[in-house]
Amino acid sequence: MKTLLAAFCAACLMGHPAAATTIMVVPVFEPLSLHGTDGDEAISDTGEALQACVMPRPMAMTGAFPEVLIDAIRSPHLIPTNNPNYKIQESNLLVIAKIGISGEMTTNGLTVRIDVSQLAIPPEIDLTARQILKLTIVAIRKTLEVYQAPQSNPLAVTLVIEGADEAKTNLRELGANFVIGGVAPPEN
Repeated sequence: MKTLLAAFCAACLMGHPAAATTIMVVPVFEPLSLHGTDGDEAISDTGEALQACVMPRPMAMTGAFPEVLIDAIRSPHLIPTNNPNYKIQESNLLVIAKIGISGEMTTNGLTVRIDVSQLAIPPEIDLTARQILKLTIVAIRKTLEVYQAPQSNPLAVTLVIEGADEAKTNLRELGANFVIGGVAPPEN
């Protein structure tokens, strides 16, 4: 027992990966395809009825927050089913359409990069690139709103669309700056 305890203490002092790590269960919102189902979702955030939606799922996360939350929005997602006719193996639109996403904290706040350089929408997905990006932006906002709610300071977010060649230049205009959360100062 003493040997195990000594090994653990030595690992902690040396910064060994076996050292204590904080794991948090958090909701991560994702842009999901509803293809293969009989439903359309009224997306109030985008103003359109699409065969897609933005939904949360719980994830056990570790790492630098909020950056890992942004990375997790592009996680592969197999929707569980009780119907043998539902055979869809991937529902996350970012994975399906080969869109990258990453977050990085800077001195100015969080920079979120959406990479459309490899963008390819399969024919069975009845959505445009613009619709998928709008859903992604909704997922980013909702994920960050939940994360930021208990924080006392607001989070400045810069959203950058990268990899938009000549055929996709109109997607760049979806880039934006916004602020999430923050507690209002008390009234005097």
